[in-house]
This record gives sequence, structure tokens and C-alpha cells, in this order.
Amino acid sequence: MRTLAIAALQTAPVFRDPDRTLALLADRAPRVRDTMPEAQLLLLPELHLPAPPPPLEDGEHYAERAAVDIPGPLTDALGDIARAARLWLVPGSVFERGEGGRIHNTCLVFSPEGELVARYRKVFPWQPYESCAPGDEFVTFDIPAVGRIGLSICYDGSFPETCRQLAWMGAEVVLQPSLTTTSDRDMEIVMARANAIFNQLFVVSLNAGAPAGLGRSVIVDPEGHVRLRAADTSELLTDVLDLDAVTRVRRFGTAGVSRLWDQIGRQGPAIDLPMYGGRVKSPPARPPHG
Repeated sequence: MRTLAIAALQTAPVFRDPDRTLALLADRAPRVRDTMPEAQLLLLPELHLPAPPPPLEDGEHYAERAAVDIPGPLTDALGDIARAARLWLVPGSVFERGEGGRIHNTCLVFSPEGELVARYRKVFPWQPYESCAPGDEFVTFDIPAVGRIGLSICYDGSFPETCRQLAWMGAEVVLQPSLTTTSDRDMEIVMARANAIFNQLFVVSLNAGAPAGLGRSVIVDPEGHVRLRAADTSELLTDVLDLDAVTRVRRFGTAGVSRLWDQIGRQGPAIDLPMYGGRVKSPPARPPHG
């Protein structure tokens, strides 16, 4: 079995205090390991570490003040936390100071050895409310002997192209740290289930807990079933994802009948898709899991 033991911490930051929020993470990561000794990966919500102010408080120019360089002191500290806890660490996203003074909403990934192995700039910021500049590429990373993981941030999940592209790149799990404070959280859960069904993969949609966000995080399996659903306050979601379930569902079909991914792979290259300026390409070949 190819399993991914995941811990997803639905929580809130210390508002306007990135240093204290980082210190809390350093304290909590080993405790997560103690609670779930077989844990492989720890996930936190979108913009957890920058600790922006709560909804309806003045946050003008906060992103510029909280932006960090990558790599830099913050990534060094996060590498130390990942190494000490012996976990793959996906600490949500941060405000990244990019080229030409642009600020990006960027998700980071650290290996258990403390190496920064991936960073993803949110391609679909929540416009017009989010001021961050959009990224221009999707990102996956590999956990050896387990599988390929895709990165998505909050509003990215509202665009079906995001999950489809990540699946095309070989992702079997999509991690979607979020910071949703608005009344459309129920709709986001519907979209998480739909993205899982369309692409026959796991979706981990982790929202911030109250009072930072509305919570209601979910882990969805490749057939769209909700495996776990959180309430609205701080909560540690723990689950063991069987990535061979992705292989099974794609081979035999959702509910044993609908082989969506197989069909788009076979027929897609022959279908003219003007809105995408061409056709669906066959997914690139992937090496077997070692």
C-alpha cells in the first residue's frame, strides 16, 4: 500500500504577530508527531504564518509589511521545524516579496530533512479583494515511495483548470490551504468534492479555524466522498490516505463504472478545444514509485 498519513491543523494565528505564530508552530509540530506517531505530513491554512488581522479589521498595506524573501530567515526557521518534527511540512502560505516589488501569496513545502522542496504562487488570487500578484505556473512535489502531491490555494479551487492541470501533472493528492471568512464555504466544499470526482484524486481543503476563518475543513476521497469534516474552531484532522485508491478508481471507475480520467486521456487529444487554444494533451509519462 502507498499511504500518506496526514495531519491538517485547522487553527487561527496570533493576529498581527507573525513571530508568535511561528513560535506556536514550532511548539505544536512535535506535539502533532506525539499525537499521530506515524504522521508523514503536516498542513496549515492559507496565510497562517503572516497572521493577518481578522475579518472586518483594517488590513491595508499589511501584506507589504509582512512580506518575506524566499529563501530567507523564515524558510530557515521552517526548515528547522520540519527537521525537528521529522515531517513533510506545508505551513500554509506566506506573503512573498517577488520581482519588481510584487507580493505573491505563496505556499511552501519542506522535506523532513528541512529542505525547501517546492513553492507555489497562487495563480488565482481572490480578485478584486486580494491584492497579491498572481503566479503563472502550477506546482507538484514527490514524496518518495508514496506519490505526487499538487498544491492549490483557496480560490484556486473555484477554477476547474487548477485541479485538472495538477492531475495532468501526475498529482494524486491536492493540498488546498484556505482562508475563507465568507458565506460561500459550503460552495467551496461542493467544489472540492467535484474536483476530486472529475480528476479522481484526493482533495484536502483545509480552512482556518475561528476566529480567523469559518473552518469546516474537509478531506475528500477520489470518488468525492467526504472522509473527514471539521467544525468551525481549532481542530487537528488526522487521516491516512491510501493512494492506491487513486489507481483503483481510475482503473475501475467511480462507483466501479465511470472511468473519467481514462476517457479524457484517450479522447482528449482528438477533441478541438478553442477556449484553450488547442487540444487536451496526453499526460506526460511518470516513473514508477520507488
